[in-house]
Amino acid sequence: MSSKLVLSSVLLLTCVACYYNSLNCGFVFDDISAIKDNRDLRPHMPLKNIFYNDFWGTPIHKEQSHKSYRPLCVLTFRWNYAVHQLEPMGYHLVNIILHSIVCLMYYRMCSMFLPEVSSFVAAMLFAVHPIHTEAVTGVVGRAETLSSVFFLAAFILYTKATRRKRVTGWRPLLLSMLCVLTAMLCKEQGITITGICAVYELIVAQKLRLSDLHCLLRSALGGKGSFHPAWTSDVTKRLTVLAVATVCLLMIRLQIMGSRLPVFTRFDNPASVAPPPSRQLSYNYLISVNLWLLFFPCDLCCDWTMGTVPLVSSFLDPRNLATLISYAALLLLMYTAVVTDNRQQATLIIMSLAFLILPFLPASNLFFPVGFVVAERILYIPSMGLCMLVAYGWTQLAHKRCKKLAWLLLGVMLLVHGCKTYSRNLDWENEYTIFMAGLKVNQRNAKLFNNVGHALEGQGRFDEALDYFQKAVRVQEDDIGAHINVGRTYNHLKMFKEAEDAYLKAKSLLPKAKPGESYQARIAPNHLNVFLNLANLIARNETRLEEADLLYRQAISMRADYTQAYINRGDILLKLNRTKEAQEVYERALFYDSNNPDIYYNLGVVFLEQGKASQALAYLDKALEFDPEHEQALLNSAILLQELGRAELRKVARERLLKLLRKDATNERVHFNLGMLAMDDRDIAGAEHWFRRAVQLKDDFRSALFNLALLLADDHRPLEAAPFLNQLVRFHPDHIKGLILLGDIYINNIKDLDAAENCYKRILQLDPENIQGLHNLCVVYVERGNLLRAEACLLRAHQLAPSEDYVLRHLNIVQTRIHKMQLRPHDLIGEEEEELEVQDTLNSQETLLAHLTEPKVPNRDLIEDDHRLNNHQQDSEDSSSPYKFDKTSSVADPMRSRHNARHRTGDSALTSAQLDTSGHEDPVSAHQHVLSGQPASKRDRLTARNQLNSHSTS
Repeated sequence: MSSKLVLSSVLLLTCVACYYNSLNCGFVFDDISAIKDNRDLRPHMPLKNIFYNDFWGTPIHKEQSHKSYRPLCVLTFRWNYAVHQLEPMGYHLVNIILHSIVCLMYYRMCSMFLPEVSSFVAAMLFAVHPIHTEAVTGVVGRAETLSSVFFLAAFILYTKATRRKRVTGWRPLLLSMLCVLTAMLCKEQGITITGICAVYELIVAQKLRLSDLHCLLRSALGGKGSFHPAWTSDVTKRLTVLAVATVCLLMIRLQIMGSRLPVFTRFDNPASVAPPPSRQLSYNYLISVNLWLLFFPCDLCCDWTMGTVPLVSSFLDPRNLATLISYAALLLLMYTAVVTDNRQQATLIIMSLAFLILPFLPASNLFFPVGFVVAERILYIPSMGLCMLVAYGWTQLAHKRCKKLAWLLLGVMLLVHGCKTYSRNLDWENEYTIFMAGLKVNQRNAKLFNNVGHALEGQGRFDEALDYFQKAVRVQEDDIGAHINVGRTYNHLKMFKEAEDAYLKAKSLLPKAKPGESYQARIAPNHLNVFLNLANLIARNETRLEEADLLYRQAISMRADYTQAYINRGDILLKLNRTKEAQEVYERALFYDSNNPDIYYNLGVVFLEQGKASQALAYLDKALEFDPEHEQALLNSAILLQELGRAELRKVARERLLKLLRKDATNERVHFNLGMLAMDDRDIAGAEHWFRRAVQLKDDFRSALFNLALLLADDHRPLEAAPFLNQLVRFHPDHIKGLILLGDIYINNIKDLDAAENCYKRILQLDPENIQGLHNLCVVYVERGNLLRAEACLLRAHQLAPSEDYVLRHLNIVQTRIHKMQLRPHDLIGEEEEELEVQDTLNSQETLLAHLTEPKVPNRDLIEDDHRLNNHQQDSEDSSSPYKFDKTSSVADPMRSRHNARHRTGDSALTSAQLDTSGHEDPVSAHQHVLSGQPASKRDRLTARNQLNSHSTS
């Protein structure tokens, strides 16, 4: 077995040992936006979308896109999703594999400039360096590792193309350019490998010295000197290919971006909006910060934005000394490469500096502002240059009779770095651990306090979350997102006055319009969420709906493509019964976001409000076309299909409900509607199974309890039905139909007249003119033999409902018996024989028994609290059941979208408002709407109920 194979195996084992514990980590920070909330990963989305959208799934042409174009990296996420959906372990496993491949390729690349053992040392240092944890353990760091694979492949292939000095290897050269393109499509900095290849061509392949390059440059510019390099036309061709490829790729990249840079806030990169010379001094100081992290990766942090690195405000700031030392060190290395007579040393230093500096330049802020101050992940490739330099220094130390000391220092460094990497992986376990780890080293970043608050909020620890949000406000008083977070948490704590005050404070911090200046261009889109949050809070009070509508209109006036504001405004208009306007608002939203399934869903609800079921179903199906997993569209379209009453459509409805059940087996509404479908198919056993499951999942499920009891009663099992009815009236004492059915069972089966009388009296308390309750109370009096009281009761029933024939018939029967028995008014209770005689007489009349009718119900109205669709009354002579199944599938909740307003760090741009995922019902609701079964309630709209933070986790 060759030594190279052994060393490669050790390198692989080292990578696995350092990072295997990252397999237990979840999705944190930017992973949420790039993986969990990115619809481009879903199999139902067209594959071409990844080439039109940015890394986070936002169309690249939109202003809120931060222009990170990495379609091949997104493609690998999509493959991960196809295999194991949102199971984090698979994503982390791929990252470890990619890091291992990069280490092996780096080992191969280092062997071009260093001895084999030194190359192995450089590769080991690279494998265990703690600065890489963000790139390897963070799932979105795959952009770095995947780009690095093709980055190194492009370089290795280019070196093959230059092996023969006078002949170009065109095949490896073209493959190298293809790898450059691939690297750039994984991460933007991949294009910098062309610069490194050019340095290699001149310094290594052509063996030029830096002094020769100076003469060559002067000669090329037409100045003094006539330096003529001894190279062939093939060298010129290769350099031309590099230059043309670079220019073409840059042009393509600019075209994809729409020839405009993304816009970032001062919170993302404070130096970008600082005046000179503070901006330039701060940017140059950041170079020393990055070098410090490479040499001493002890204090690592996932987020370096906002106030983490205070601005260098003047030339007298002592931190300028660090900047000078950094530049001096780099210049000293370059000077050494110029003056040294050791060719290998000069080559090693120059190539190391090329790997260290060139890939870092796009993220340095020196040429254009980026969306972060410092980002550890972007040091993944630059660290290759540092590791080469350290390995070369170690080699020199080992050769100067300090071999034992050199190996000892190397062992200690590898052990310390390996342990740091292993422990740092544990910080990435979940959002709470990663942000708390950040706060241990950084107390000046309000975003970290906000994100710890979000993590606590997700666990329902609202008091603790509020404390962290308020700390964020104290750290950065003008942080609009922090005030929004405070308001949202007050909402959770039911402190609505304090919530409104917090939102008003956030609103007051918005920048004010200036004459002749576009307001839309001056405000962060996610800060507009304050209008949505405040409007959602105000809309709790139905007398302030117009005020809420005004806030939505203000948000839209500031940003015409703010689709969340359109969605919420449509909800308000529906509450105001202005359905036509709501339709127009949703259609306007489609103009800006024609691929948004929530808008199609809401349009479906609008058409339901207008009584246009076919159009409603078409829009619900359209929502499913864009998002086959859309839970509300699946559920409500299934109900609509069921209501159409056709067997083939019921099959489609059942498939959609079963699909929902596979997604969430604990959704009681799905079980309920499957039970309703079973009833339509006359599958009594199946219906009973689904209703029982619904009740097990939600013991106060009004409709499931009633329908299950009615099913059991109709199946001649009234004693089994009684416990469910008692459970129903315990949770819902105003359920009149349940009380009627329970009283019927008490009379006819349990023979408990007192309990039956209590049921009917309760009904009359709720509705004094309820004919069924009053009539059945009359029956109780008859059962007791109290015919005079029964007569008075029936007379009142007849007065209330003179058109009800069965009441008149029953009254005549009772009066006939009274006349036969010649009862006097004071004979309230007859003898026992008289009771039996009256009871026999009444039992001979089927129409007097307690199988009584329901009030009329609308025919096939989805929003009524009934299942069967008869619109006639059934009296006791009807052989069918007198009760109707309750059609409601849940108590209707107001609605909120599930994208998390996550403010991205790193290379993120301003993003539009994302949606809150807190999952609580105040004053906004969980994203759980169905076609409501509550009487007089509207079908629920999907509203963008933002309770957002512009600096939340992502």
